[in-house]
Amino acid sequence: MLSKDELLDLAESIKTDGQHKPIVLDSDGVLLDGRNRLAACELAGIEPRFTTYTGRNPVAVILGGNLRRRHISKGQQAMIIAMASRSVSGHSLRHHAKLHGLSRSRLSAANVVLQYAPDLAEQVRTGTLNLDTAYNAARERKAIAEALQERYDRLREHAPDLADQVTEGVLTLDDATTALNQRQEEARLRQHVKDTDALRLADGDTTPPLTELAEQGHITWHQAHQQADEYRTRRQDTIHRTRQAIERIAENWTAIQNLADRPDTPYAREVIDSLTPQARTVLSDLIKRA
Repeated sequence: MLSKDELLDLAESIKTDGQHKPIVLDSDGVLLDGRNRLAACELAGIEPRFTTYTGRNPVAVILGGNLRRRHISKGQQAMIIAMASRSVSGHSLRHHAKLHGLSRSRLSAANVVLQYAPDLAEQVRTGTLNLDTAYNAARERKAIAEALQERYDRLREHAPDLADQVTEGVLTLDDATTALNQRQEEARLRQHVKDTDALRLADGDTTPPLTELAEQGHITWHQAHQQADEYRTRRQDTIHRTRQAIERIAENWTAIQNLADRPDTPYAREVIDSLTPQARTVLSDLIKRA
C-alpha cells in the first residue's frame, strides 16, 4: 500500500482528473489489482470503476501489477518475475531477463529461493528481506535437502523396506540409515568370515569352518570375525617366517652342496656331529635333493 500522504495525493488526482485505470476483480469479485486506487476512490468519495478479469491466470495479474509499483528493488523485481514465471510457463530465464532488464543470475537466485525457501520468497517480494540474504539461506536448505535425498536414495537402492518405513513415517531417516549401516557391516563381517574359511580350506586346514560354527550358534559372528582375523594374522606371520627360512637356505646352499659332494669326509662328520637330531634330518633331506 501507498503511504498515507501518497494515498491522499492519489485521491486528489482521481477527484481532479478521474480514475485512469480500472480496478481489476476476478469473476468472484476478488480484488486482483488496484488496492490503492480503491482506497483513494473511497477517500475522494468517488464511485470506483471496475473491470473483470476473465483469463485463466489471476496470479500472473497480481504479480504483474507488483512490477509496476514504484521503489521496488531489483531483487523484488526478480522475485515477482520468478513467481509469475512459475504460474506462466513457456518462457526461459533468458527471455524474462531480457524483457525486464534483469540479469539471469538474479532471476536464477530468485527461483532457488522460491523452490527451497518459499517463506523467504514472500519476504523478498514485499521488500522485508533482500534477495542475496534469502538466496544464501535457500542454498543452505538446498544442500540439506540434497543430502537428505541422497541418503534416502541410498536407502531405496540397498534397503527398500527401510525406505518404505521412512516414507510411511514408521522410521526416521537417521534410524533407517543406522539400520542400513548395521546390515551392511554385518554382511561385510559375514563375507569376511566366509572368505577366510575358503582360504583356510585352500591352505589345507581341516578345522571346522567358522561360518558353520556361527550359523549353528556355537560362536557369534563377531567371534567368528575375530578368529578369522587372528587366523589371517598367524598365516601372514608364518608366510613371513617361512620366506625368511627359505632365503637363508638359499644363501647357504653352496655349503649344503659341499656336504653332498663329500659326505664321508672328516669335514662332513664334524659338521653333522654338531647338529641337533632335527637339523640332521633336515640336512639329510636337503642333501638328497641337492
